[in-house]
This record gives sequence, C-alpha cells and structure tokens, in this order.
Amino acid sequence: QQQQQPFSRPIFECNSLCRCGEGCQNRLVQRGLQLRLQVFRTPRKGWGVRALEPIPAGSFVCEYAGEVLGFAEARRRIQAQAPQEPNYILAVREHLHDGRVMETFVDPSRVGNVGRFLNHSCEPNLFMVPVRVDSMVPRLALFAAADISAGEELSYDYSGRFHNLPAASREHKPPEEENSLRKPCYCGSRTCASFLPWDSSLFSTP
Repeated sequence: QQQQQPFSRPIFECNSLCRCGEGCQNRLVQRGLQLRLQVFRTPRKGWGVRALEPIPAGSFVCEYAGEVLGFAEARRRIQAQAPQEPNYILAVREHLHDGRVMETFVDPSRVGNVGRFLNHSCEPNLFMVPVRVDSMVPRLALFAAADISAGEELSYDYSGRFHNLPAASREHKPPEEENSLRKPCYCGSRTCASFLPWDSSLFSTP
C-alpha cells in the first residue's frame, strides 16, 4: 500500500505549448466558470455564494481570482486595513520536494471574480487546488468536494486543512492577545473552530 502523502501533487493543464485542441480534457480551469452561481446576502456572514443548479462531486466550480502580490505588499495591505474591514487576501503555500515553500498571495478586492464572496466553513463543500496553465503562478481552482444541491451555499476552508493531512497546515493556535484581531466563524458546523483561520506572519512587523 502506497504511503499517503501529506500534500497534493502539482497539477498542470495543457497550454499554448501543447499540440492538443480546445476540446482537450486537460483544459478545464482555463475555460472559466461554466455553472450558474448566485451571490446572496447571508444572515450573519455578509455576502455568500450559492449554486443555482446541482453540482456533481469533483466538478470544477470557479477560480479564486485577483491580483497576485508579493509578501511585503500583502502584509502592507493587511496591516492597513481597519479591523471591521473584510480581508480577501489569500495566502497559498506549496511545499516543494526539497523543503522550500512557494508562496502565492492573491487579493481579489480590486480585481477579482465571484470567488471573493465564498465564505469559510470548517466543514466545506469545496476544496482548493493550485493549477498551472501558462505560468508558474498558480490559478486557485475550487472543486466540489461532494455532490452539491441547487440552492446550497458554497464554502471552502480558508486554512487549507481540508483535503490535506494535518502536517500540511502551518496554522498554529495564536496567543490570547491575538484573538482580538481574529474574526469569529459563523459556519455553524459541528467542528467549528469559533474563529476564522489565522496567519500571524502577515500581521507581524518585519
């Protein structure tokens, strides 16, 4: 039995260097959103996104698109935000075979798509996969983790724990004094962690 790996393997889609056509099955994320989704107002979580049609498990749903930032700019933007402002900046860390970590920071607050309105859940129905097409900068693709019904709210785990083993997460329990900066989680799941995921590195001083 093959030993389970703590991290997902990298995914590359066919691109301009390939001889295949547009109908190639390995051209999925690059085709963009194909499903009917709706942005709606939730009772406690602000805006959310729901499916207007059934989505089978494993389907590509949408991309989390936005400006790709360096670490310094991502930290500057986060530290400039007021506590009540929504934070859309997502940090993705990919662990390479030689121990290095590749970081990608995406901010959809100025330029983005419907993905920015997706809420966090501690028991989500979507999972995120970095997918590369024509660049080493990944596109953050969200796939259905289970069959999703029409009208169901879409969500993913902001921490990246979902579909990765515990060793894949670099999130640590923050000191009590940092809890004042954290936002409460209203996902309502049985395993709710009470707070949204936290990355203290973006709040620390250089």
